Amino acid sequence: MTVPHPIPYQGSKRNLASIIAGYFPHDTDRLIEPFAGSAAVSLYAAQYQKASRFILNDVNAPLMALWDAIIHRPDTLAKHYARLWKLQQGQEREFYDLVRARFNRSHRPHDLLYLLARCVKAAVRYNANGEFNQSPDNRRKGRHPSAMRDDIHKASALLRGKTQLFTQDYTDVLCITLPEDVVYMDPPYQGVCATRDPRYFKGVDYDSFVEALADLNRRHISYIVSYDGRTGDKTFGKPLPDFLNLRLIEFETGRSSQATLLGRQDKTVESLYLSPALVVRLGEPHGHVRPRQLRMFSEPA
Repeated sequence: MTVPHPIPYQGSKRNLASIIAGYFPHDTDRLIEPFAGSAAVSLYAAQYQKASRFILNDVNAPLMALWDAIIHRPDTLAKHYARLWKLQQGQEREFYDLVRARFNRSHRPHDLLYLLARCVKAAVRYNANGEFNQSPDNRRKGRHPSAMRDDIHKASALLRGKTQLFTQDYTDVLCITLPEDVVYMDPPYQGVCATRDPRYFKGVDYDSFVEALADLNRRHISYIVSYDGRTGDKTFGKPLPDFLNLRLIEFETGRSSQATLLGRQDKTVESLYLSPALVVRLGEPHGHVRPRQLRMFSEPA
């Protein structure tokens, strides 16, 4: 079965969702994504019954409004997207600019979906005022309405009646977690740094994030973090501190797209961190999980 992905999003974990969900305990009921983005892991978990209830949260309010439309008004959203897709014919660049300006004023969900389908590499970019400012990929017109409609309706069927949506700071959502939940976090890699990153609506302070993880440990919450990684000799993200007692799982995802373009052989290594409580739930009472080295060949999100 193919997992539906109506929201194209650079950095989505859609190609890694099966590995991530492989670390969910069999008794997982509720999955919580405090940095939901495209909700790739929740969609996979719903498709393959790895969890039965979901909480999706993202500080990006327009993105969560889009998720609300996908889940609760799929037919209306699909129709609006199809209309935009057809109206752009013959004036693709000018029409994109018009929709982008309108979205920055009104934040309508179907305008955001159109922009995500058309923007360069599905890479969201925001200016200092929080406005969407990514340029269009002029080589393509965006996903065809029939394919988009199919994924919207399938995603709605998977999540409707099972999902709570929030637009809060991630720490507020972590406060409602319970020991029987599983929390999956994919925070901004560069957002933890001191400098602002235009890829994210709001950054994440490194020290605050570490303290939030320490609090989850004190409360025996099961969580998984996608945090850092490396390509060749280049490392992404400041390492999480040893005192958190997290178990590191590393796996290869093949050559990066940049390495391919340059004719280099640099491999990308992704990292997952498992909380102590999750390690115990997975049947390792002494807190040891054997790292799995997996080779995958990821495609653009």
